[in-house]
Amino acid sequence: QVQLVESGGGLVQTEGSLRLSCTASGRTFSGYAMAWFRQAPGKKRDLVAAISWSSSRKYYTDSVKGRFTISRDNAKNTVYLQMNSLKPEDTAVYYCAATRNYGNYGLGYIEADYDYWGQGTQVTVSS
Repeated sequence: QVQLVESGGGLVQTEGSLRLSCTASGRTFSGYAMAWFRQAPGKKRDLVAAISWSSSRKYYTDSVKGRFTISRDNAKNTVYLQMNSLKPEDTAVYYCAATRNYGNYGLGYIEADYDYWGQGTQVTVSS
């Protein structure tokens, strides 16, 4: 079993920045692809960014390309999401997710691809 704990959310003004962190515990972090999803009120949970265990593959949804950066530090069992130039439409609960189903170089693209989830952290961008 893997436990994921997110931190770093909060309230920020438009064009501001936040860095989310997600730390895994419970089992070895080795071989887990990681992702950040978000869910705005009344909407479904969508993939924002994902990273393979090796960091060789990364994915970003179109709306965050050029503004968000996903990275990881396997020695610290932690994945990050650096969010710059934030917009009100980025307001959502952000969830960290993990899967070991894709080896060292793959990653998942939908909710069903991920086996472990954090509790979520709220990001609010004011206009």
